[in-house]
Amino acid sequence: MKKGVEDVSPQKIALLTDSCADLSPRLAAENNIYIVPLRILCDDGEYSDGVDIRNVDIYRRLQSGELPRTSLPSGEAIGAVFEKIAEAGYDGVIAVMLSSGLSGTYNLMRLMGSECKNLTVAVFDSVSGSLGMGLTVLQLAEDIRSGMDWETLTTRRTPQLIANTHPFFSVDTLEYLQKGGRIGKVTATAGTLLQIKPVITFAPDGQLQSIAKVRGRNQVIDKLVSMAVKSCGAHRRYNLAVAHGGAPAEMETVRQKLTAALPNYDHLWDGEIDGTLSVYIGDGVLGAAVQVLDEME
Repeated sequence: MKKGVEDVSPQKIALLTDSCADLSPRLAAENNIYIVPLRILCDDGEYSDGVDIRNVDIYRRLQSGELPRTSLPSGEAIGAVFEKIAEAGYDGVIAVMLSSGLSGTYNLMRLMGSECKNLTVAVFDSVSGSLGMGLTVLQLAEDIRSGMDWETLTTRRTPQLIANTHPFFSVDTLEYLQKGGRIGKVTATAGTLLQIKPVITFAPDGQLQSIAKVRGRNQVIDKLVSMAVKSCGAHRRYNLAVAHGGAPAEMETVRQKLTAALPNYDHLWDGEIDGTLSVYIGDGVLGAAVQVLDEME
């Protein structure tokens, strides 16, 4: 029989996301976060993101002229994760998935969750990717440790975290977004010769949206920080995150400037862009995010 909400205790709630959350294996294990991999279809076969293919492999393939494709997690992979969670003794699972504006992963997880017989499953559309997803599940892990109950987590906390998480990133080129057909609302008018770089976030419908254009990498870094500061506003409690795809040194500069501008963060997490997103954005990616907490208490 499927367990009811009343049977779920805080000690038996697991977290689930997909490989686009860009969580390191260490962070995922420490926070009891399970990850289902998206699939990447290459010229020489199918791979599981974060399992047998990673971002550096994608960069190499893109640079050689190959254009991999991505696909939803398999039903078998999702079923196996649910079984693993149940076998570990959990009664319920909160799943935060890649934006439905970019992928059908959320809808697939929702369908399979509704059919799961041995777990209570609550599935959420992150309306985000990478930084936004990672921030949300990591904060939920903190909330579970603090004893927050299932009803609060699923009816109030998770929706509020999603609504108050603001990720920003910049791609070094729009070439792969164009080729992959995922450019959404991002315009392809950035001037390559002038080194004009778009700063991108997620629109309310979960698609990518260009919100600024700057010239050169130094201005990219400053703009990412200023957008995070603007989104934080006067709030006093917040989490921060930074990420990169093939640009670790520049991510450290983002980290330094972000923490100097917003020094009173509860948590600061970092990540590396996964293989799935790398198919569409290439390397040289930088990201920064802020997650407002104090209006939720």
